[in-house]
Amino acid sequence: MANLKLSFACGPYDRMDALRYGEIKPEGIDLKYVSIESPRELFDRMVLHKEFDMSELSSSETIVHLCEGNSPYVALPVFPSRVYRHGNIYVSVGKGLKDPKDFAGKRIGVPLYTMTAAVFIRGLLEEDYGVDLSGVTWVQGAASHTGSHGEERAPPAIPGLKIKNNKTGKPLFQLLAEGEIDGFIGTGTPADIGQGRTERLFPDYVEREKDYFRRTGIHPIMHLVAMRREIYEQHPWIARSLYRAFVAAKDKAWSDLHNTGANRSMFPWVHAHVTETEAIMGKDPWPYGIEANRKTLTALTRYMHRQGLASRVVALEELFAPVD
Repeated sequence: MANLKLSFACGPYDRMDALRYGEIKPEGIDLKYVSIESPRELFDRMVLHKEFDMSELSSSETIVHLCEGNSPYVALPVFPSRVYRHGNIYVSVGKGLKDPKDFAGKRIGVPLYTMTAAVFIRGLLEEDYGVDLSGVTWVQGAASHTGSHGEERAPPAIPGLKIKNNKTGKPLFQLLAEGEIDGFIGTGTPADIGQGRTERLFPDYVEREKDYFRRTGIHPIMHLVAMRREIYEQHPWIARSLYRAFVAAKDKAWSDLHNTGANRSMFPWVHAHVTETEAIMGKDPWPYGIEANRKTLTALTRYMHRQGLASRVVALEELFAPVD
């Protein structure tokens, strides 16, 4: 019997390299790996234009689809992108934002209000720092170029939410530097960070992120892997086959970083970083599966419901295909 042919769009990540280059192959599947650098481009091509059988996909968008009913996707508990976001909260110098609670009532830029990075940052600010975000005016648009972040869409219709698309003809990072917005949350880093006009709210963000993990066990999940529902329903066995291959590829990438004979990374002190990371997070700092990520995923579903993006708190077993 011939292998099932599936296309898979994903970023060029080390945890995916063994699949990308065919060193590891999912049993019964010929996987065509389509490498796309920009996550927003990838998501739009999957969601709006249906170009792939499966792809890396925004965690928040996948949950929204599920809550809306008849979701076209079935997710795997595989997480290509995880990023702590304390370091992606920026302020305009001279606007008086020194403490997280200073965000209350301000004008804050965000690439997309619905993006997973923004969901986690708002959850962090509200739960960890007690920030009241109810009076914030959100200015939505691309951070580093003019226009929208991806294909333009209407802001979400959430009662009481003050949000508008940026129509100034300037990128959000420029508005931040010029003081036209007070702060920014999301992804990316302003080119002029630390040059007198823009700075991080948390200059010590790395230490704060380590402390956050120690206290909460949360390692923020930005993206998961989503399959087209019709393909999964025709071939339910692919979930387990793919999951095993994804785990093997990720484990290989982490194992490779332990090679002390020749560095697999350009970081001069990569082995020290690996040792420190394992001391803080354990031998598998990037786990797949539901149970190992329950604290993080539960926080995400709670944040989305509280922020008005999800009509209910989604059960994790409802979101993911069984892979055990």
